[in-house]
Amino acid sequence: MLTILNFFQDNFVARMILDSFFTIIYISFIIFVVIKYKKALNLFLIGLLLHVIFFISESLGLEMSKTLYGPFVTAYIVLAVILLAPELRKTLESSYKKNDKNDMIISSTQATKEAIVDAVFNMSFTKIGALITIEQHNSLDQYAERAITLNSDISRELLEQIFIKDSPLHDGGVIIRGNKIVCAGAYYVLTQDDSIDKTIGSRHRAAVGISEITDSLTIVVSEETGRIHVVNAGFMKIMDSKNELLEYLNLFLGK
Repeated sequence: MLTILNFFQDNFVARMILDSFFTIIYISFIIFVVIKYKKALNLFLIGLLLHVIFFISESLGLEMSKTLYGPFVTAYIVLAVILLAPELRKTLESSYKKNDKNDMIISSTQATKEAIVDAVFNMSFTKIGALITIEQHNSLDQYAERAITLNSDISRELLEQIFIKDSPLHDGGVIIRGNKIVCAGAYYVLTQDDSIDKTIGSRHRAAVGISEITDSLTIVVSEETGRIHVVNAGFMKIMDSKNELLEYLNLFLGK
């Protein structure tokens, strides 16, 4: 390590190349964050304004402004990182999850899919809220570990009992792997996407949140309206009939 440091200290050209490389990384990161997150654009513009004011103050020797803006510019950088932490964490987690893939999907039988569809539409009719997540390549173990382990065969009756209003597991989600209910009472990070309809509830936000960082499919039943949505890759789609949901499951999970 010392040999490498000595090389750069003694070689002006090498230092310039390294300095340029680090600068490109920094600028690329700033551009990525600004493009990726709407919130970051506003933070960036405010930060840019503060830096311009500080630069002018320093160039013209405006001591009062330098004293006022100097510490604030540094503090603002820390504040921006704190405000963007949830989005940055989601991006890093998503990147990790894309590499954390099972080699083989445990497929669901047609009987399992039909049981899910029947349970979902029964709960829709009685306006029982539900959150059902079906695992694909990306492992959901980190969420299952914090939930109530079931490892039970899937049935319409069991799904309905889990989400019945008096059940202690009513508010959490169910994770399905193949033909098994792995767990119930699972909780996910809610989406921070500002473009999502502000009127949707926490179940829908949780469904979008888990779909943003894994390749899972989540079915949501609204407790207020009984409306059914499927959520995948950050997008929600309304299901109007049993056949439509079954076709979607067949397409997503394979026949």
